[in-house]
Amino acid sequence: MTTDPGLSGLAGTVVHDEIVPARAPWLHHVAAGQTLRIVDLEGNQAVDFLLYAAADDAERYSAQDTVAAQGNLFLRTGAVLRSNEGRAMMTIVGTSVEYHDTIGGACSCESNTLRYGHHTKSQHACVENFLEANLIEGRGKRDMVSNINFFMNVPVEEDGALGIVDGISAPGLTVDLRADMDVIVVVSNCPQINNPCNAFNPTPVRMIVTA
Repeated sequence: MTTDPGLSGLAGTVVHDEIVPARAPWLHHVAAGQTLRIVDLEGNQAVDFLLYAAADDAERYSAQDTVAAQGNLFLRTGAVLRSNEGRAMMTIVGTSVEYHDTIGGACSCESNTLRYGHHTKSQHACVENFLEANLIEGRGKRDMVSNINFFMNVPVEEDGALGIVDGISAPGLTVDLRADMDVIVVVSNCPQINNPCNAFNPTPVRMIVTA
């Protein structure tokens, strides 16, 4: 029986286990049938997340198809992450957080400047992390799409207003995703320090893949 709390309840054999530093990008290939667990090690750390089909990366995660198919903006246990061809890419098979965000987007140097002032222009952002990771495999800015924000809290009010507010995660909470096809996972461990999505203090996360 494991004494590692990060592996609690996780079936299969660990084939990859990595700590992603605060503010860093991450790319990994996950084969169909494998499970990726993301562990929020210190709590309230947003994990910006993109998916590409390994067989043809022109097929990639589609927020529109995912939201339309499930009829809900938030991702919970059982949610299927769908591609721009409507196919299942990954399924959330378990999460210890109430829900995850599909609409908050990824921070960028440009959006930081618009929202928080020109003094933030030089701050590192998720778009730059996505670009850095994707360049490893020849993808560029045109290959970036609307992303998922795991552990991020973007509530939608009755009048349609939304905002990035204090997170609902905590140290050690997790989300487990089963790959329904061979996928390329690209992550930005969000470096944002100007709003509460990371409790104003970006921290590491853990990525565990089991087969």
